[in-house]
Amino acid sequence: MRSSILDTAVEYLKGVGAARAKVLEEELNVTYFADLLYVFPFRYIDRSKFQLISQVNTDLPVVQIKAKVVSLQTSGTGRGMRYTALVTDGSGMMELVWFQGIRWIKGKLVADKEYIIYGKPNYFNGRYSIAHPEIEEITSDGSSFTEKMQPVYNSSEKMKALGLDAKGLARIIKSLLQTTYYEIEETLPFEILSKYRLIDRRDAFLGIHFPENHEHLKQAKRRLKFEELFFIQLDFIKQRLKRQKASRGHVMPKVGEFLLRFYNHVVPFPLTNAQKRVVKEIREDLSNGHQMNRLLQGDVGSGKTLVAFMSMLIALDNGFQACLLAPTEILAVQHYRTLARWASSTGITIAMLTGSVRQSERTPLLRQLLDGSLQILVGTHAVLENQVVFSNLGLVVIDEQHRFGVEQRAAMWKKNNPPPHVLVMTATPIPRTMAMAFYGDLDYSIIDELPPGRKPVVTRHFTDSARIKVFSFLKEQIARGRQVYVVFPLISESEALDLKDLEDGYLAMSRDFPLPDYAISQVHGRLNPDMKEYEMARFIKGETQIMVATTVIEVGVDIPNASVMVIENAERFGLSQLHQLRGRVGRGAEQSYCILMTKDKLSSEAQQRIEVMVATNDGFAIADADLKFRGPGDLKGTRQSGAIELQLADLLTDEPIVRAARDTATELLSRDPDLMLPANRATHDRLLELTSARKNWSQIS
Repeated sequence: MRSSILDTAVEYLKGVGAARAKVLEEELNVTYFADLLYVFPFRYIDRSKFQLISQVNTDLPVVQIKAKVVSLQTSGTGRGMRYTALVTDGSGMMELVWFQGIRWIKGKLVADKEYIIYGKPNYFNGRYSIAHPEIEEITSDGSSFTEKMQPVYNSSEKMKALGLDAKGLARIIKSLLQTTYYEIEETLPFEILSKYRLIDRRDAFLGIHFPENHEHLKQAKRRLKFEELFFIQLDFIKQRLKRQKASRGHVMPKVGEFLLRFYNHVVPFPLTNAQKRVVKEIREDLSNGHQMNRLLQGDVGSGKTLVAFMSMLIALDNGFQACLLAPTEILAVQHYRTLARWASSTGITIAMLTGSVRQSERTPLLRQLLDGSLQILVGTHAVLENQVVFSNLGLVVIDEQHRFGVEQRAAMWKKNNPPPHVLVMTATPIPRTMAMAFYGDLDYSIIDELPPGRKPVVTRHFTDSARIKVFSFLKEQIARGRQVYVVFPLISESEALDLKDLEDGYLAMSRDFPLPDYAISQVHGRLNPDMKEYEMARFIKGETQIMVATTVIEVGVDIPNASVMVIENAERFGLSQLHQLRGRVGRGAEQSYCILMTKDKLSSEAQQRIEVMVATNDGFAIADADLKFRGPGDLKGTRQSGAIELQLADLLTDEPIVRAARDTATELLSRDPDLMLPANRATHDRLLELTSARKNWSQIS
């Protein structure tokens, strides 16, 4: 790529200098001319509209009028001096008043001349006035030098101290555009500009900083949003094509004895049409020679684990090993028990590896894994350790993937060469994953049916003042033979947080639900594994009616008889976590309930989250709301929520642009995968410029 004036250090821009350049880098990450182009205004002052003096009132935040100076007057002395101009536009009279800068304004205003006057109106002594207005002389042709749409930029105290407030930034950005306008190169092929009627890039930068009118601003934003989304998706799709070409996946064309025996004789319930569709999609992935990178989304209880196990059986039928990775020991144990039960009649060898597995058990397990005699491994983060080596790992299933860091998930790729196929399961897509699927880097499958007989969980919101009513309902449910979860955000009392805690909650439940009528289990992260297992077993067997727990039971607990989930301080949980907790009930044929307990007074956002939970059981609807509340995360980094690296586009409101940009990127790369055609060279250079400095985790689901 050839050098450009836009690569010049910003200190050499007229009006900047070394001191301002330093603060621009510190506060805005601006180093070069090109960086300053992307410091966009956050709003605009519309200076295209004028009011008559007769229309002015103090409800208007600002007014702009064209008026002639009738008289000028100085009054007072010293610090009490003031300068007054009386102006008229024919509809009425108004005063302009200055208490400072009087010498300067005296030399600027002339009686009987017309000016553009802008400022905040006040009403005093029976007349409207403006203190320290902005004044601009109207030229001989009746025009003005004022921008019709004035940009307003964010600034910090450090920037303002050096004259880089909103107006100061506007001045240097105007200087930048005057200096570099003809150096701003096009990055999109002409056919794309023509197809979507996009304005050219230099006009887009001019239009977003200094638009001529609202339409110019609209077209500038549309062009720059398209470009932003197009290059992100171009990068994702190019990486995907590169991965498919370079990292060819294990070919698994065979459906053999393991899958057929399980499907014909063991499968616990008939597959729904959605499950059949997803198994077919996964089979196609496993047999096409490309590495699978698929997201499997299904609400809690929809049968994702069954689909995952059938996918593992395909791997086994083709001579490969499989691994299921779970974020917690409780979930790993739950998966191991389920899979071991299904595998018992098929002759499959299966084992579990977690942090609590003793060395005496671990050594033979690792040996069997290495020699291939162990076919399926279920485990936690312990599986990621270097000493865990597979003979021929063909498929990795990652459950509740948001509980693993991106680097941790990437470690599983190194367990085999070529890397194993990857199937990611989640009940509620977190924003980062959802956004990646939105961009098309992940293939994804949806199980959108529940098995027959499942009833949607009824969700209700109660505040602390209704606790007696809630306890009465719990006693009624227990009297019917049902069991209850009560989840707390903390184990013990915190001085910093005014929240309900498990220890106090356990004492309160023991008081209100006394023995011998009620028995209570307690499960939290401080319990050792044996005690946790003991308490869980008591609840599973029905020896206890209430389980008081922290979010350690967020995933992995499958007890059909538990029909009520009470979540204390529900306002402290994110939507994804609330949905996961609610998923612990509703797993049997009985009607189940989720009760969200909160403080009496809630913030606006907390109230909205609670309302979403009460309104829907749909995981994707909840993910949409989560995306609005939390943001989609850094799509190509390791942060999974918070502000995305989008400067203009919005994943929710700009969905049509996202779709058009994705389709365009896909079509362009299908015709020119390396962007080597002359018409695409500028696009190639811009993509290289954007991606060369970053380590890319985007291909890790």
